[in-house]
Amino acid sequence: MEEYGKILLIAMPFFLTLIVIEKVYGYFKGINHAPMMDSISSISSGMTNAVKDALGLSVAIISYEWMVTHLAIIHIEATVVTYIIAFFVIDFYGYWGHRWAHQINFFWNKHAIHHSSEEFNLACALRQPISSFVNLFTFLLLPAALLGVPAKVIAILLPIHLFLQFWYHTRYIGKLGFLEKFMVTPSHHRVHHAINPEYMDKNHGQIFIFWDKWFGTFQEELDTVPPVFGITRPAHTWNSIKINFQHLWLLIKDAYHAENWKDKFTIWFKPTGWRPEGFDKKHPIDKIDNVYSFDKYGHQHSQLLMYWSLVQLFTTLGLISYLFGNIGTIGLPNIFVYGFFVFLTVYSYTELMDTRKFSVFWEGLRFIFSMGILYFYGDWFGMSKFLPYSNMMLIAYFSLSLLMSSYFVLVEFRANQKTFSYDN
Repeated sequence: MEEYGKILLIAMPFFLTLIVIEKVYGYFKGINHAPMMDSISSISSGMTNAVKDALGLSVAIISYEWMVTHLAIIHIEATVVTYIIAFFVIDFYGYWGHRWAHQINFFWNKHAIHHSSEEFNLACALRQPISSFVNLFTFLLLPAALLGVPAKVIAILLPIHLFLQFWYHTRYIGKLGFLEKFMVTPSHHRVHHAINPEYMDKNHGQIFIFWDKWFGTFQEELDTVPPVFGITRPAHTWNSIKINFQHLWLLIKDAYHAENWKDKFTIWFKPTGWRPEGFDKKHPIDKIDNVYSFDKYGHQHSQLLMYWSLVQLFTTLGLISYLFGNIGTIGLPNIFVYGFFVFLTVYSYTELMDTRKFSVFWEGLRFIFSMGILYFYGDWFGMSKFLPYSNMMLIAYFSLSLLMSSYFVLVEFRANQKTFSYDN
């Protein structure tokens, strides 16, 4: 946990800097591919995912360490060649895990969050799941285990492999010539995120595109078919925690309503989007039929709500940075108390971003929980040792946050203002 927290402390400012650069570049180009509320939602999703991972809230049914201990034919040292072999194996593992997440109903739940943005930008790369509590695909690392690749090599390369997938989530980089033949590029990944019929479920590669070419899932970006982004069953919310479980909830309801016991069982393993016969009429759900004609979510809001959401984002980022930098000293079980606070915070302000009146309840709950932490712990997990008057500043912030939520719900949302501004 502590080591991963340190890695995240380095990675977060780097990713945020690139997101800001992309936003500024778009501003000067006069093209806005990164609406503010969409970006806040995406970064918020990344924060909850990072907290989940840092707290170790996921397990593998079969761990790589167990496989290499019990199944290795030979054992090799951690040389440069070992790292190269391991990287290719991890990418092979990533391709198939990614492909199955798109093709099997149950596995889509953990991946839908990543595709839920109706934009395509660097921020949406951070839309990562919190619903993946169990890793079922570790067995795909078997080739490395048989060769005896040390577990520490895999542990080092896995986050590097993940971080290397960030850069190609952009619309501002065109095709890259020779690199298109073997590497995943922004052009390849735009195809992957698109919901155009020509592009659906293509280009699952994460670093190398040749897996798709070998296994029949490659599609080049066509000049005549501009990609349209999102998911065909739109999320209709900025709340990433809700999005993480929307597809699962749909499967549960469909399994419950299914009259055929075979359908109740097989729905989980059917192709993504499959529903029992007649369900689209009996139990209709919102679905995009024409990808070239639908209204994107949440583009109307007040300037004040947008700027307040931005304040909430950066304040939460600061509090998460404190967690990552002090996981060892905060210790167990307090880090899980902190983690719950982060999830409650993100849930609260993203509900407010959705202009839901019930959001003030979640903000009130967060206020009570935060005051409870300050009362029972005496300060914010030892923060007063590093920052004088931190208790006073936090009480002021939590109080202001509750007041602002009350204002939006009781005044702005109730007034149902007719004048809104589009994202800037």
